[in-house]
Amino acid sequence: MIKIKSKLPTDDISIFAKISKLSREHEATNLGQGFPDFEVSVALKDRVSFYLSNHKDQYAPMPGVPELRKALSKKYNNNYPTPLDADEHISITAGATQGIFCCIQATVHQGDEVIIIDPSYDSYGPSIKAAGGTVVPLKLKQDFSIDWDLIGSKVTDNTKMIVVNNPHNPTGQIWNEEDFLALSQIVKNTDILILSDEVYEHLVYDGATHLSILNYPELFKRSFCTFSFGKTFHATGWKMGYVIAPTALTKAFRSIHQWNVFSVNSFLQYAIADHLSDSENYTYLNGFYQKKRDFFINEMGKTRFKKIDSSGTYFQLYDYSEISDLEDVKFAEWLIKEHGVASIPISPFCAAKTDWKVVRFCFAKKESTLLEAGKKLEQV
Repeated sequence: MIKIKSKLPTDDISIFAKISKLSREHEATNLGQGFPDFEVSVALKDRVSFYLSNHKDQYAPMPGVPELRKALSKKYNNNYPTPLDADEHISITAGATQGIFCCIQATVHQGDEVIIIDPSYDSYGPSIKAAGGTVVPLKLKQDFSIDWDLIGSKVTDNTKMIVVNNPHNPTGQIWNEEDFLALSQIVKNTDILILSDEVYEHLVYDGATHLSILNYPELFKRSFCTFSFGKTFHATGWKMGYVIAPTALTKAFRSIHQWNVFSVNSFLQYAIADHLSDSENYTYLNGFYQKKRDFFINEMGKTRFKKIDSSGTYFQLYDYSEISDLEDVKFAEWLIKEHGVASIPISPFCAAKTDWKVVRFCFAKKESTLLEAGKKLEQV
């Protein structure tokens, strides 16, 4: 028998896959995985059909079709002080996760330390380990704010990168000016890189404004910024994203990207380029999702779950500590089996498997789906 020593565990199944499987088995209302259950824009799908009918279905250029990269440079140059060049700074990826993976593989090497802030998106750690790096997981405070003193104290001569996520999955927290000032002070006079996951950039609420690394030209000089068309256009299955970075980091990124997927499907790129020409196709999202969040919160107000404020993403956290003393994974499984609603526990997002007695619900759903879930959760 051939023996293989893998860099990563080969038998691990993500919590998302486990919850989805259990949800299907029990025909539960699925507020677990972060995908919308409503349609992609008809106008966008029409552009996809148009380009498929017009033979735009062969290989795209490795960095992405020029029309899409130019549309993105225009979008960001109109909204941020960091000047972006379509050819030098923007690369189209097969989803943000693929972009994140390539950023890490391009710059992290054996012995490098990478700080991540737990709870964190589950691809960060494995991507770092696959590159030979060492994951340095640091926990958010009990209120899910960032402990910048802790992060500063854990920076060493081996620290290669800090991974940040704003708006933050799974907590729904967003950054303010003080957060960026603290990060700036930590990396000042160092060679530390920043990987900024901003896939929920258009999903911020209550009058708040999304602050990006692109708001801070000095930070951008050392940063990769990753984004997702899937999150923005309700099309998570399309696996389309992009990476924005300064010239030197873009070259490093593309040195991995070209051997990883080389290029991303062409017809979707042309269609999205057209769709971006009207800014209303994404600027409406704050109000659109806030309405869903508020509807869900209103329904959950009839339950025994305790809300944790969410200012961004399409996730809402709830504390269940007054309902059960089960650990969060067991509670999420129990909620599916006994009450027919799927959620995601928070501990799998943490290296230390910290149990906050909190679960995450996705409100990127039809109101009928949210109402159905709320009615079931009233019985808990």
